[in-house]
Amino acid sequence: MNKTQKAGWFGHPWLSALLGITWLLLQQTLAPFHLISAVLIGLIVPRLLHGFLHISSPMRMLPAVRLLGVVLWDIVVSNITVARLVLGPMAQLQPAWITVPLALSHPTAISLLASIITTTPGTVSCTIDEQRRHILVHALDCTDPAQMVADIQARYERPLQIIFESRLQKPQNPQGAPKGESP
Repeated sequence: MNKTQKAGWFGHPWLSALLGITWLLLQQTLAPFHLISAVLIGLIVPRLLHGFLHISSPMRMLPAVRLLGVVLWDIVVSNITVARLVLGPMAQLQPAWITVPLALSHPTAISLLASIITTTPGTVSCTIDEQRRHILVHALDCTDPAQMVADIQARYERPLQIIFESRLQKPQNPQGAPKGESP
């Protein structure tokens, strides 16, 4: 489906489901009126917004579930860490600005990476520079910026590449040509 085609009534099923479920959670009832309202909201809102929504690309679900587990765990652990830092002596804090180079090219994956960084307490993604291919991150406490960059790339960016980007870059051999090809 290209952008010139008209979106169907169920063109964004995940968004439709999310909107319907959110409506029901906000209403705190499963009364028939609210069930019908949830279905209508789930169908009509994505239909009205289809010109603003990107056509969804296939996503690998098992790696997405694993990443969700990692992110939830990191949120819990970093909440405890930030509480200790904030309640402890403030002289121990070492705030830092860190530049995280991007290997991602998928716009949704880049946005999710920035959101994950911001959602994890103690860090905030401040700028996504698409031309220079990096995200500027402020860390509340960072003793080793290189290690923090490596952690962000390993824990979040690589799984997002697996989830959203169908073809990951082939590893390079020492001569610079992709493995299996002669230079």
